[in-house]
Amino acid sequence: MFADADAAALYDLLNPWDGARFAGDAFYDDLVRNADAVLDVGCGTGAMLHHAREAGHQGRLVGLDPDLAALDRARRRADVEWVAGVAAEARWDREFALATMTSHAFQFLVGDDELRASLAAIRAALRDGGRFAFETRHPQARAWDDWNPSNATEVVDAQGRTLRVWHEVEQVGDVVHLVETTGGPDGDVLRVDRSRLRFLDVPALAAFLAEAGFVIEAQYGDWHRGPVTGSSREIVTIACRRG
Repeated sequence: MFADADAAALYDLLNPWDGARFAGDAFYDDLVRNADAVLDVGCGTGAMLHHAREAGHQGRLVGLDPDLAALDRARRRADVEWVAGVAAEARWDREFALATMTSHAFQFLVGDDELRASLAAIRAALRDGGRFAFETRHPQARAWDDWNPSNATEVVDAQGRTLRVWHEVEQVGDVVHLVETTGGPDGDVLRVDRSRLRFLDVPALAAFLAEAGFVIEAQYGDWHRGPVTGSSREIVTIACRRG
């Protein structure tokens, strides 16, 4: 009733990449603009790299994602390299100046082994001094409190269908179990997707990065480069590969 390709198109509709409107997009646009070779881990439908190329980026751009339907949309641009797979299985060796994980993709690395393997592969893909930029929701902000049907989003897709998307939380802990439902305006269910998101605090995140051979260059509590405080909703990190 609602195929993977439909879900990928809906994601783009709900999450347009626009640095003029969204401070997070502008943050990454600036980093990408100044790097000659970029690896976007968890690239999804490729919106960030599409924008970079449209804005005149002349270097190497590579997107990595396991979602084949999302990659099909990404491949509408043939001047970017698109690779199906997960970070932990990547085998690049010192090829990139910058690696990114946008849209809270970092939180999908749930288990310790998966996280360690992913960080090791990302570090290996970076040149000496290369940077890894990503964000994760700060657990103190309890983002999951807003994930409930009362905060449903309603949109009209390219086929003219009115769609509602809402979330429900099944379990809360260091890992939050989340259900996303896509339905019609009357609440009829078209699709149900389940995911797990890991919420790391600042010390735990720093420990994983140090173990993987990264040094934290900068860490922010918002997209305007403010410090991490007791009220921050985000942990925005730029880490460098140690030689």
